[in-house]
Amino acid sequence: MMEIRYTLLSDGSSDKALIPILNWLLQNYLNDWAIQSQWADLRRLDKSLRDTFKKRIQLSLELYPCEILFIHRDAEKEAHATRVSEINTAVIQVSPSIPTICVVPVHMTEAWLLFDDCALRKAASNPNGSIALQLPDIKRLEDEPDPKDVLYKILRKASGLSSRRLKRFSASDCTYRVSELIDDFSPLRILPAFAALESEIKDVIKQQGW
Repeated sequence: MMEIRYTLLSDGSSDKALIPILNWLLQNYLNDWAIQSQWADLRRLDKSLRDTFKKRIQLSLELYPCEILFIHRDAEKEAHATRVSEINTAVIQVSPSIPTICVVPVHMTEAWLLFDDCALRKAASNPNGSIALQLPDIKRLEDEPDPKDVLYKILRKASGLSSRRLKRFSASDCTYRVSELIDDFSPLRILPAFAALESEIKDVIKQQGW
């Protein structure tokens, strides 16, 4: 079996939740390949070594060798195209010999986790819970101004815990678990940012002849 390694360089550690999503996308087009993922953890390095976007890209390539580099930036208050342009400008300065792919959720990574009721309940350790979670309309996920806050509130509700026990519940610790528990991300294909990511992945696979 052929193998492909990719590295994810992200804004923060919580964005590791993108890894199951990237795995799913790659496996859709490289189903006979073994997908090996790496998250570029640069936190322990001296800040002077990683104080610019360009430096972080260079370090990711040096410390986490791969065949594809995924570079994540949340759109937040900026337009999707603006963030993509920022990534591409930094990549041009580094001139990597491997393909790089932009990952720009709108507004944050958490927006792509707000559609699977079952995964949310399991991540909150209450798979048989019956409390209505009132998930946002999937067509409008990219319009949510603070998807992280929405996700955390839903996870706390899904836990079914009492107010006293809820104080010890960490919604942030459940974020990666939500992503890991989702089997099918195809519902997200109606979102422009997700569709753009998938399109770029398909283009790279075709260009590389994989």
